[in-house]
Amino acid sequence: MGEFDQPNLVLGTAGHIDHGKSSLVRALTGTDPDRLAEEKKRGITIELGFARLDLGDGRSMGVVDVPGHEKFVRQMIAGSTGIDVALLVIAADDGVMPQTLEHLAVLQTLGVPTCVVALTKIDLCDPEWVELVTEDINSLLSNTPFAGAPIIPCSSRTGEGVEDVRAALAKASMNATALHRSYGMRQPVDRVFSIRGAGTVITGTLWSGTVRPGDTVEMLPQERQCRIRTVQMHDKPVDVAVAGNRVALNLVDVKTDEIRPGDFLATPGLIEPTIRFDTHFTYLDTAKSGKPLESGVRMHVSHGTKEVLGRVLFTDGRVKLSPGESCFAQIRLEEPLPVSLGDRFIVRTYSPVYVAGGGQVLQAHPRNRTNLHEEVSILEALASGDRQEAVRYVLEQRTAPLTAHDLARQFGIDEPAALELLQAEVDAHRGCKVGELWFSTPATVRRSISAIEKELTVFHADNPSKPGLPKEELRQRCLPTMEPACFDEIVSEAVAAKAAVVVGGLVGHPAAQGAAQEAEKAAADALSAALKSYGLTPPSLTELAQEVHVDLALARRALARLRDEGAVYRVSSELFYDGAAVEACKKAIAEVLRNGGEGTIAGMKDAMGGISRKFAVPLLEAFDEEGFTVRDGAVRTLRNG
Repeated sequence: MGEFDQPNLVLGTAGHIDHGKSSLVRALTGTDPDRLAEEKKRGITIELGFARLDLGDGRSMGVVDVPGHEKFVRQMIAGSTGIDVALLVIAADDGVMPQTLEHLAVLQTLGVPTCVVALTKIDLCDPEWVELVTEDINSLLSNTPFAGAPIIPCSSRTGEGVEDVRAALAKASMNATALHRSYGMRQPVDRVFSIRGAGTVITGTLWSGTVRPGDTVEMLPQERQCRIRTVQMHDKPVDVAVAGNRVALNLVDVKTDEIRPGDFLATPGLIEPTIRFDTHFTYLDTAKSGKPLESGVRMHVSHGTKEVLGRVLFTDGRVKLSPGESCFAQIRLEEPLPVSLGDRFIVRTYSPVYVAGGGQVLQAHPRNRTNLHEEVSILEALASGDRQEAVRYVLEQRTAPLTAHDLARQFGIDEPAALELLQAEVDAHRGCKVGELWFSTPATVRRSISAIEKELTVFHADNPSKPGLPKEELRQRCLPTMEPACFDEIVSEAVAAKAAVVVGGLVGHPAAQGAAQEAEKAAADALSAALKSYGLTPPSLTELAQEVHVDLALARRALARLRDEGAVYRVSSELFYDGAAVEACKKAIAEVLRNGGEGTIAGMKDAMGGISRKFAVPLLEAFDEEGFTVRDGAVRTLRNG
């Protein structure tokens, strides 16, 4: 099977216990989804069942048959994650029941876009009753996204209407759009088992990307990489599986107790699990308690195939939410979840347990806050599906540039998608690039440059003789929260804007360079004159600077300048000689050694002006280091004879 002729939609069943979901799936697919002995014994679906549905027009869909009993709502939520088309099963003899309402709420909250209703067991009812139940269902759906959904009377026992259900599903799937699509591979794990001779196998709905034999994936939350040996769809090996399919993966060197239902597989580095996320939350109150939901209440949070405990905190001081109301909220989790922008989740009350609501992930790694302030514009844009507008607000509100990795982490998307969004801002002239990695707005860059320029002005006012300060010190003074590598690029922007200069590793303001250079020249003149007076017996640098009343840092810069000009000779960081005196000394030493004079310190003492060993030894060692002389024990010779 090729990459593009696979089914890329998943059908999920929903409905009350014993309303005939599994029987209808068996009639449609020929596969019995009740795979466990306990399910056979009790006649209900306890765990997720899977099948493949032929739509009759050359296309097919993966089918997830989920439990209907109220004790198994958690499995129902797991099965509903990744569903693109829902088959809501309602028995004609029972009509709408409590779990029908709860499952319908789950489908709505998970954002399943398309629904077909199968009105089963019509062989047990007269036509008038079927018509009344149909009216009830239409009324139930009228206030949901599934208003006007087709309602198909059928009987799995007699076969009546089964093909009509198939046709309705084929028609509904023509307009359905798969929920999860992105660059990277993501797959929640719903089953784990072992096959003799193969090892550990996991199954799940491939949410996004593709998966092939030989691929390396990351297990989450373990953050451990593993390799895929084989890929199967509906018991058949495939070379590639694409998003939207039910997929079984045989993992290499992974034991069954090392990965569990509820875990995630993903492209390595694609997802960073989070302990909080921002959302647009809706309170459904499926228990019909009529009571408001209080902010901060402990809840069960279901995402993918995993459920963890957490708290729903409403934003901007809101303390309660009435049934049917929605607001922005931050979900704080007791265990991390690998959520991404656009993912749907369900919350259930802590005790007694029932579906209370849910929503859509907007920011996967937000700040720990509930007061949104200007950030509400970002969430509103994300909630409306306008990612580009959200990125515009992010760039406008940030005080520093960000990278594609930063944006990918904040939203919970992959880096290629984040880079595409950021580059679109640059192409639209709303954003700009800073160096190779960072993105910002022209206004933010200008503010950063102004901050640098202002700090440099203050620095030079306090230190008129200094040409500048180290880059890291400048960052700590004016933009301490900016990454050092990013600050380097901002300094380059400031230099290009003629708001700063970089000289000798120091950053200064162009307007202050004249005064600093004049101060440096004056210091150099004073130091040079003093060294000339000392000849070959100079004081230490600290003593010399004090003598001529020059700041030590300025003295070092001035002597570095004099050294480059050849006016002074550096022996060490604390010892400098007059350059002319040293040249004269070298000539005298060369003459002594060429004329057969002794190459010891005593033998060269007169050539060195009779100076003491305190000054002679460091000077001669400097001559050795530069290659003027060569030392052999206590004797020196000229390197070049």
